[in-house]
Amino acid sequence: MTNNDKSAQDRVLIFDTTLRDGEQSPGATMSHNEKLEIAELLDDMGVDIIEAGFPIASDGDFEAVAEIAKRSKDAVICGLSRAQFPDIDRCWEAVKHAAQPRIHTFIGTSPLHRAIPNLDMDQMADLIHETVSHARNLCDNVQWSPMDATRTEHDYLCRVVEIAIKAGATTINIPDTVGYTAPRESADLISMLLSRVPGADKVIFSTHCHNDLGMATANALAAVEAGARQIECTINGLGERAGNTALEEVVMAMKVRNDIMPYRTGVDATKIMQISRVVSTVSGFPVQFNKAIVGKNAFAHESGIHQDGMLKNAETFEIMRPTDIGLSETNLVMGKHSGRAALRSKLNDLGYELGDNQLKDVFVRFKALADRKKEIYDDDLIALMTDTSTNAANDRLQVKFLRVICGTEAPQSADLTLTIDGKDHQITAKGDGPVDATFNAVKGLFPHDTKLVLYQVHAVTEGTDAQATVSVRMEEGGKIVTGQSSDTDTVVASAKAYVNALNKLLVRREKTKPAAV
Repeated sequence: MTNNDKSAQDRVLIFDTTLRDGEQSPGATMSHNEKLEIAELLDDMGVDIIEAGFPIASDGDFEAVAEIAKRSKDAVICGLSRAQFPDIDRCWEAVKHAAQPRIHTFIGTSPLHRAIPNLDMDQMADLIHETVSHARNLCDNVQWSPMDATRTEHDYLCRVVEIAIKAGATTINIPDTVGYTAPRESADLISMLLSRVPGADKVIFSTHCHNDLGMATANALAAVEAGARQIECTINGLGERAGNTALEEVVMAMKVRNDIMPYRTGVDATKIMQISRVVSTVSGFPVQFNKAIVGKNAFAHESGIHQDGMLKNAETFEIMRPTDIGLSETNLVMGKHSGRAALRSKLNDLGYELGDNQLKDVFVRFKALADRKKEIYDDDLIALMTDTSTNAANDRLQVKFLRVICGTEAPQSADLTLTIDGKDHQITAKGDGPVDATFNAVKGLFPHDTKLVLYQVHAVTEGTDAQATVSVRMEEGGKIVTGQSSDTDTVVASAKAYVNALNKLLVRREKTKPAAV
C-alpha cells in the first residue's frame, strides 16, 4: 500500500444531514434563509457532503436545495429521494446546479418496511435495480440506503446491496433507522457486507445511526473501525426522536483519540461552537447543559478537586481545550461604555461574524440591554444574538408594544400591539397571570387553534437583572414548532417566543414532512 493509499484509507467523509434529517425533529422548522446560512457554515467548516433536503417534499424544500446547490463551494450537495422515478427526477433538478451533485435514494428493506409498499423480495430487488440505474443515468454520484438495514435479514441485505452496486451506486449507506443497534452489531454488519458482497471494495460504505438507546456515536465509530468511511450526522445530534449521531462528537472523538482511532476528517473543529449555536437558535432546540463537546457545562468544573487540578494543569481534567472547538477561554465583562469595535471583537471570539449593517442593529440592542444590566457576560451576548436571529424583520408577526398589569389582584391584563403583515393591531386581554394574559392577547389578534405543549423559562446568567430565555413548543394538526426569545423582562421574552413559534408555524403549514431514513 502506498502512502497515498493509506491516506485515503484513513480519511472519513462527514455527511451532514442537519438540513434534512435534523429538520425532521418535531418543531425544528427552518426558514429558507436559515437553511442557506447553515449550509454556508457547513461548507466553510469542511463538511464533505451536505444533505440539503428532500426536494419532492415541498416547493420550499426544492427551492432551498437548488439554491444551496448553486451557492456551494467545496461540499458535495445531496438531495434525498424515495425509490420512485418522479422523486429521483425532482431531486436531480434541484442538485444538478451544484459543482458536485449527489442523488440519495432509499427504500425500506426490513420485513416491516417491505410490507408497507406490499412488495415481495424479488419485486423490491427489481425496483432497487430500476431506480438506482435511473439515478445513475442522471448523476455520476449516487448514494443508496436500505432503510432499517439493521433489522433486515443478512442474506437479503447482501443481495440488495450487490444489486445497488451493480446498478451504479457509488456510496452504500447502512441506516440504523430506529436506533436499535449496539456497537458490536454495527461493526459486525459493516464487516459482513464488506466480506460477502461482490464489488463492496469498489464503493464507500456509510453509517447512519439514530440515538434511541444513546449509542449513535458509539455505533458510528464502531462502523468506521470495521471499514465504513462515511458518517452521516447532524449538528448537536439534532434529529427525529432521540436524534442522530452528533457531528461534533465523532469529529472530536477521532481527533482526541487518534491513538486508537487513526482516522481523519476534513472538518475544521474550531468552527464547531459557532455552528452549534446557530443550529440551536434556528431550530429552537436548546443544547442540554451536559451535552458532550458543545454543552454549557462541557468545560465547567465545580468540584474542588477538579478546580485545583485545573489551576495546576488543565490537562488534569480536560481531554481537549475549549479553543479546539472555537470556544473562547475568556468571559470578559462588557458594559454600557463598551464600543462597537469591542462588541465586534467579543462576538468574533464567540463565533459570530457580523456585517456592518447587522452589527449596527445588534449594537443598538446591546446598548439597550446595557442600560438595563450593569454587567453583560458571554451568555448574555449569545442570548442577544439568539433573540436577534429569531425576531427577524421579515417575520409576518412582530411584537411592537406590550404592557402588563399583574399582582395579587386578579385578573391580570395585557395591552399588546402586534404588527401583522406590516399593519399594527391593538388589543387588551385578561388572563390568569401576566403570561396567560399576554398569550390571550396574541390569540385575540391572530386567532389560531394551536395547542401550547411546553412553556419553559431559564435565567441566562445570575442576578435579578439576568435575561430570561423563554422556550415554547406548540402543536397544530400534528405539526410541532418551537419558539425562543430572551429579554430581561420575562413576559416580553414570553410574548416574543410565542410569536416566534407562530411565525415558524406559518412556514410549517406550507411544508409536508418527508419520510425518515
